[in-house]
Amino acid sequence: MLPSPPPLPPLRDLTRDAFVVALPLRNRFRGVDVREALLVEGPNGWTEFSPFVEYDANEASSWLAATVDFGWGHLPEPLRTRIPVNATLPAVAADLVPSILARYPGCRTVKVKVAEPGQTLADDIARVAAAREFVGPGGRVRVDANMHWTVDETLRALEALAPFDLEYVEQPCGTVAELAAVRAAATGVPVAADESVRKAADPLAVARAGAADLLVIKAQPLGGVTAASRIVEEAGLPVVVSSAIDTSVGLSMGAYLAAAVPTLDHDCGLGTAAMLTADVSREPLLPESGGIDVRRVDVNVDLLRASAAPVERREWWLDRVRAAYEVLEAH
Repeated sequence: MLPSPPPLPPLRDLTRDAFVVALPLRNRFRGVDVREALLVEGPNGWTEFSPFVEYDANEASSWLAATVDFGWGHLPEPLRTRIPVNATLPAVAADLVPSILARYPGCRTVKVKVAEPGQTLADDIARVAAAREFVGPGGRVRVDANMHWTVDETLRALEALAPFDLEYVEQPCGTVAELAAVRAAATGVPVAADESVRKAADPLAVARAGAADLLVIKAQPLGGVTAASRIVEEAGLPVVVSSAIDTSVGLSMGAYLAAAVPTLDHDCGLGTAAMLTADVSREPLLPESGGIDVRRVDVNVDLLRASAAPVERREWWLDRVRAAYEVLEAH
């Protein structure tokens, strides 16, 4: 039986000694050059609050629930101590692919960003071809369009990418109905749902509609390890546990979620510390031999200070915590 969510700690415990960091990315990713996050130490250890900056208080409240769950709650019993992870390839030029993928030693799977605004299908084909060449015929290549394609564009793209033997296509379109249409077209490429889970009022709707072959599950947007584990249990579909460009603290949260999933047949998107030029631990959760360990990281206060966000950004994040806290209190 999964543990119950912890009660909300006093607001001051989430804000009084919180650090806000700004960590530069090695390559621009989904329009982001610097990842900001708020870190605070709870009774269980360090925990993270890092909803994307455009999210309102309602959406951010799930991320704060995850912060509390990891820092103050009781986690499900881990079933494994190590998680295999994929390499994440931003929407870069094909000639940059080998140098980026070299940051993921031992990883046998690559997730390739496609459908980048301002780019073309030819750019996607070149990038996917370079990824396939890097991992060889025995590796796995999956693509993520982040809802930027229509159904027709998806079908054209999957036909063009067919020579590269895709593991799956992640969230090619925006709606559950569109995902169902892509799946019904029987392209031979499985469909994974991400935004249709983590940004949906009902994260199980896509599973009930038969619109996806597997789900991409992220701990922070879904309210934490315990809440996300419950969604996995109820959905009854294979899952890939992924990150949201977290610090190593957030990645640790994801690792504990992946460790609690009964069946884990796909490499997880938890190697993204390799995308950052700085982190918050002397022993970050960087991928080694194709995976990361399931462990809490030892946060280094000197590193927190070295990457501290400007004072006005810290205040902005503290205001976000207060607003999200009010939403959780109201429920």
